[in-house]
Amino acid sequence: MYLQFADRAVVEDYFVHQQSVSAEQAEVDNRLEINNIGNHTQQAVVRVTYSYAGESDKSIEKVVELQPGLNHISLPVTVEQPHLWMPNGWGEPALYMFEASVSVDGQVVSQKSHQIGLRSIRVVQEEDKDGQSFYFEMNGVPMFAKGTNLIPSDALLPRVTRQRYSRLLEDVQSSNMNMIRVWGGGIYEDDAFFEEADRRGILVWQDFMFACTTYPHDPAFLRNVAREAEYNIKRLRNHASLAMWCGNNEIYEGIRYWGWKEKYSSEVYQQMQEGYDVLFRQLLPQKVKEFDPGRFYLEGSPLEANWGRPESWKVGDSHNWGTWYGQKPFESLDHEIPRFMSEYGFQAFPEMKTIRTFASPEDYELESPVMNAHQKSTIGNALIKKTMSLYYPVPEKFEDLVYVGLVLQGHGMRRGMVAHRRNRPYCMGSLPWQLNDSWPVVSWSAIDYYGNWKAMQYHTRRAFAPVLVDAIRQGDRLRFYVLSDRLQTEKVTLHLALTDFQGKVIRRHRVEGMLPVNASEVFFEEDWQKAFEGCDTTASFIRMTLRGADGREVLSDEVFYPVYPKEQRLPRAEIACRKVKKGGVMELTLKSRVLARDVFVEVPLQGARFSDNFFDLLPGETKRITVSSPDGAPLEDVSVVIHQLADVRE
Repeated sequence: MYLQFADRAVVEDYFVHQQSVSAEQAEVDNRLEINNIGNHTQQAVVRVTYSYAGESDKSIEKVVELQPGLNHISLPVTVEQPHLWMPNGWGEPALYMFEASVSVDGQVVSQKSHQIGLRSIRVVQEEDKDGQSFYFEMNGVPMFAKGTNLIPSDALLPRVTRQRYSRLLEDVQSSNMNMIRVWGGGIYEDDAFFEEADRRGILVWQDFMFACTTYPHDPAFLRNVAREAEYNIKRLRNHASLAMWCGNNEIYEGIRYWGWKEKYSSEVYQQMQEGYDVLFRQLLPQKVKEFDPGRFYLEGSPLEANWGRPESWKVGDSHNWGTWYGQKPFESLDHEIPRFMSEYGFQAFPEMKTIRTFASPEDYELESPVMNAHQKSTIGNALIKKTMSLYYPVPEKFEDLVYVGLVLQGHGMRRGMVAHRRNRPYCMGSLPWQLNDSWPVVSWSAIDYYGNWKAMQYHTRRAFAPVLVDAIRQGDRLRFYVLSDRLQTEKVTLHLALTDFQGKVIRRHRVEGMLPVNASEVFFEEDWQKAFEGCDTTASFIRMTLRGADGREVLSDEVFYPVYPKEQRLPRAEIACRKVKKGGVMELTLKSRVLARDVFVEVPLQGARFSDNFFDLLPGETKRITVSSPDGAPLEDVSVVIHQLADVRE
């Protein structure tokens, strides 16, 4: 809240409406609401100036007669050869400064400015042979959305500072994401959130704040909703990051599939349907059309798809909770492919240093009262253990269970992300649930309340890399895919090395080809039995290294294991670790003679930042990682504990 002093006239609102944008020119209509606070007509000069860093200012002005009260003024401009705002991974998120001013008698009496990213964005929903597409087209190019879902960053909102927003969006950016969905069960985020998204090239899918239940539709409530919607639309519409508006989260799905028709009387159920229609098919789309014309509005998420009905996945966005509420294995994500996945998730505990903030050693049991108080899913802790048993040894020790749970969530969620990328262009988006926490808790988050990355966030960064090599068994074939978001091709070489856990290379193979352009392709395939001929599948892996045209640049370096971890005969690696302080950060150099799987480097500092963690240390290779403080201050010497999967005992 603030006091604004005005003299003669004030710019109440300034909307930089991008009517059309291309690489050649941008047609922009500067729409101003100017309040003449005097009681008589007065002449004024309205001026709009726009500039880009390092270039000279350009401006346009108009002489107007301001009537008493609110005046609507339009100043169209054409920006030639604009610097386009690009999403993360595709280029610079270029931002112009647009400023509008009002002068009376040669004196500037009011002005307002915005940072503006010039770009075209379109949500494409077209009928095709499979159903109906759903994807984002950025500056004329189809974009695979790699992102996440946001919940409020704190239960006490005043504690969410600009610094916390900056760190959160930096985490999103550095994880190769280009989109974040602001969930309708949370809050309309502060301007600082959108400013950070603007400058980092992160698109925002913005829900209106309605979720998971029906709402009243009496006149008083609708007036309140209308005022809230108008305020937030006008507040956020100038942000380059704002990609779309969505009416609600899962309400239409609830009306159709959650048993409300059977639970409530026919009169109440009819009221639910009528209220939905008034709010999400009439009021909110009308407000978007009035105050943010041209921006895409989606009635609800999901609209047609339901995770229990495979025939519905062919249209629109989907929320797939099969691996959680459906208790399906992660392999289901390989074939349960929607057109756009806007929610799917699996839980993990935060790491032990976060658990120690709310629990004592006597509470270190999966079903202790303290742990249950920090678990808000009724099937949560038991399901983590049940799913773990499919893939990993289930340890008795609580601390080991927490570690393996983190590993489980990371690999499982990565499987979904890669499956969605692999199935483009049929599927054109993957937004796992969820990015963050509002308090120290057991949840679906990839980053805990204190800013510690879980294994899931490190795997997200790998799964969303601009170029990724991925291998998957499909029937009796082992297929190697190359997934690329790059907009140019080049000659590449895929190096395959079948290797045992002691580092002995059993067989090598090399495949040359061209890098796919903004696409996913099978780069090479072979018979499954032939791929692992002459080796013990419980003690070997295939290393996949994709190199660029010069043979030196490594575009992707991944590992494929033919069996589940619980079936592997993992050696107990002796990991050498050397610590060196450099420039305020700690550099760790790790090495092992044999394979060490899912290495977790643990330090006691909350929010410590790692260049990498939860990785496989390959036999005989050196791995260097850096550890820095959460606030960028010089890092004091901290203790280091190294975990590996082979240390876990059932």
